[in-house]
Amino acid sequence: MTIDRPRLRCMAIAIAAVLALPGCASKSNDQAGEQSAQTSQRHPESGLEVIPVTVSTAQGDHQFMAELAATGPEQAKGLMFRTQLGPDEAMIFPRKGDVASFWMKNTPLPLDIIFIGTDREILNIAAQTTPYSLDSVSAVGPTGAVLEIPGGRAAELGIEPGDTVDW
Repeated sequence: MTIDRPRLRCMAIAIAAVLALPGCASKSNDQAGEQSAQTSQRHPESGLEVIPVTVSTAQGDHQFMAELAATGPEQAKGLMFRTQLGPDEAMIFPRKGDVASFWMKNTPLPLDIIFIGTDREILNIAAQTTPYSLDSVSAVGPTGAVLEIPGGRAAELGIEPGDTVDW
């Protein structure tokens, strides 16, 4: 079989292009991984991803950096055993529209537990919950998420039912 010079040149260019593809893909994937690592933060104590959560009130917007408790075990543990939570720190628990109910078992910090409806409006707030209490506090309707913030912070920031929450 004889291959003429133009055809040989085309084949060489095609082979070079195919060989170059993995290098380009790898570089793009590496860059994407680096960018993801730069934008994704983990909480030093819980190891959970930390995401911005914005509460919009009549007094303006307030942003919390919230640990994302996404799985069943993460949600079951929540803020148990935690002895510190900064004024702009929080934990958010995404829900599937059930009526959420929480307790303070093994939780030494008073919290404001904010129940958020499926429309992202605050349904109700269990303010200044009692540390270690086994009493349940519940949402007044179907819950899209629950946001836990330091006890007393909701009143301090003017957060109330009807305000909206985005994450």
